[in-house]
Amino acid sequence: MMTLAPQPPTHSDDQEDRATTRRTDCVADFAGGLTFEVPDHTASGPAQLLLVRRDDDQRVRLPLTPAGDGRLRAALPSSVHVPEGLWDVYLEAAEGEPRRLAPGVNDLRSLVDRAPAASAEGIVVRIPYGTKHGNLSIRSWERSPHAEAGALHIGDGRLEVTARLYGTEATADGYAELTDQNGVLAAVRTDLTAHDDRGEVRFTVTYGDLRPGHWDLWLRPRGGDGPKARVARLLDDVVDKHPVFVYPRTRAESAQGPVEGEPYYTARNDLSVTVVAAP
Repeated sequence: MMTLAPQPPTHSDDQEDRATTRRTDCVADFAGGLTFEVPDHTASGPAQLLLVRRDDDQRVRLPLTPAGDGRLRAALPSSVHVPEGLWDVYLEAAEGEPRRLAPGVNDLRSLVDRAPAASAEGIVVRIPYGTKHGNLSIRSWERSPHAEAGALHIGDGRLEVTARLYGTEATADGYAELTDQNGVLAAVRTDLTAHDDRGEVRFTVTYGDLRPGHWDLWLRPRGGDGPKARVARLLDDVVDKHPVFVYPRTRAESAQGPVEGEPYYTARNDLSVTVVAAP
């Protein structure tokens, strides 16, 4: 999916925000950085972009500098730490309260089919998007190690997953691990097979081996004493995978009777499976 178009704000009950919000263009780069451009209406003095994380009010400030044609520019390099989460974007002038910004043109072409080098220590992902109220926000991920979900092959009663590792390598002791989201059921292990020398691995989830519930997919590429990587799909321009990638259920036999399994992406774009008792 590619985004290169103005994003009009949707309906909001905040009339003042709609009247004063400025449209901000964003360009994403291959490394995970962002460049912002906003109209220059800051006659009162210097201004900066303010990023505020919703969960805990953490803040990142980016200086705005003249970019010509009456615009200001701010850069968010991939080297700047922006912890995982949802970040709201504000314009903070020398005087007055910070103001929310609206999305203009989001150029996300460099994120399509993005594949960092296998030697990368981890991945950095920042995707700008428009909220339902027409404001500009950023979804951020910083993970090391990371297991990027690739092709999902759905067979009779099973799911075959291909993933690419960043920040670690698979060894003969490696395995995949499925954990119960509620922390009640024992984790289930499955074999991990190295597919190529570029960090790609494969494993199979057999629904009949799982009790009904929601199961998260992890990789232990170097065994139980090594690092643990959550399987997720992050290296593209889709900010929320859950409503976009929908997969069918398949039936399997288990020790407790027939079950049905289905893969899905969580609100964090992590890969999980749900298992339910079959009718």
